[in-house]
Amino acid sequence: MIANGARPETADLAPGSAITSPPPDTDPRATRKPPEIAPAAETPPATTRDQILDAAERLIGELGIDGASVRAITEAAGANLAAVNYHFGSKEGLVRAVFERRLVPINRERLRMLDRCTEGDDREPSLECIVRAFVKPPLEVLRGDHASSFGRCMIRALADPGEQMRLLLVEAFEEVVGRFAEALGRALPSETSEGVFWRFHFMIGAMAYTIGMGHLVEEYSHGTCACSDLDAVGERLVRFVTAGMAAATGEGSA
Repeated sequence: MIANGARPETADLAPGSAITSPPPDTDPRATRKPPEIAPAAETPPATTRDQILDAAERLIGELGIDGASVRAITEAAGANLAAVNYHFGSKEGLVRAVFERRLVPINRERLRMLDRCTEGDDREPSLECIVRAFVKPPLEVLRGDHASSFGRCMIRALADPGEQMRLLLVEAFEEVVGRFAEALGRALPSETSEGVFWRFHFMIGAMAYTIGMGHLVEEYSHGTCACSDLDAVGERLVRFVTAGMAAATGEGSA
């Protein structure tokens, strides 16, 4: 027996009884609300960690690692001194984080592009493709808001590295150097291993100067040259380095 006129559930029906559909006005689909569309996600505000990294990158570019004190960095970031130890453990940890933030994604993209150059068959990889895979990813960073500080920071690191910076750079680039040197050796079969590494070294120099000091060409040329078109700058750099690599082959031609 069902009290208070409630509709019987299936478990209460006698064997063989028919199950009738609920009237249309009780169909749960009739009252189902359409799915709500979530609002577009907003860009989250910079965290204290990000603010410290931004300030450190800028000050290291301006003053060098030794000149950029933890106190100056935290003041520029609007943070307290304890925040550096909390987020990074030490100044050394902060410096490492500053460079890893940029170099890890850059090197990941370099290796992805290099894989595209060397996949598919056993033919010698295109020299231009290899050069483009190395020099174009860091140029993409220049499209960001902190392009100039990143460029100056890298120039400082490459021009006057102390022991800490030297070890950090060797660690950061170890896989990249090995993979690209091997690919360049295949693309330049008549070149010695020594010659390949010298050419790799010169490519790094041209790229680093373009990233860190590219604004000077605008001043020297009185505006004839512009660094604002990064795609054009990148292609000029690729053609220049590729031509140098291809011209200076052979033990006696260096």
